[in-house]
Amino acid sequence: MSELTHMPAFVPYAVSAALLCLNLYGLWLYSGLTRNRTRTLINPEDARLLSGRSTVERDPPEVARVLRAHANAMANILPFLILGFLYVLLGAGRTGAVIYFGVFTVARYIHSVAYVAALQPWRTVSYVVGLLASIGLIVQVALRALT
Repeated sequence: MSELTHMPAFVPYAVSAALLCLNLYGLWLYSGLTRNRTRTLINPEDARLLSGRSTVERDPPEVARVLRAHANAMANILPFLILGFLYVLLGAGRTGAVIYFGVFTVARYIHSVAYVAALQPWRTVSYVVGLLASIGLIVQVALRALT
C-alpha cells in the first residue's frame, strides 16, 4: 500500500475520489430531505414508522429529479473512479492527474447542482466537460497500457 501512496498521481486521485463520494452522499441526503419536505414515501413500512407521511406509487417530481441526478452521478462517477485508479497504477504524473481529476470533479459538482436546479445550459456543459475528461482518461489508460 505504501508504494501506491507514493505514486505521484495518488494524492490527487484520493482527494478527487473523496470529493466525488461526498457529492454522491450529498445527493443522497438531499433526496431524503426533499422526501421529508414533500412528506411522501415509497415504502409502506417507512410510512408506518414515520407517522403523518403518505406513501405514493411514484415519487413527486422534485424527489424524482434529485434521484435522477443521483443516478446520473453514479453512472458517471463509478467508471471515472475505476479509470482514475488504473491511471494511477499505470504511473501517471501528478500534473495530468490534477488536471483530469480536478476538471472531472468540478464538472460533476456543477452538474449535480444544475441538474437539481434545472439549470440549462449549465447541466449540459458540465456534463460534456466531465465526459471529455473521462474520454481523456480512457485514451491515457489505453496508451499507457499498450506501451
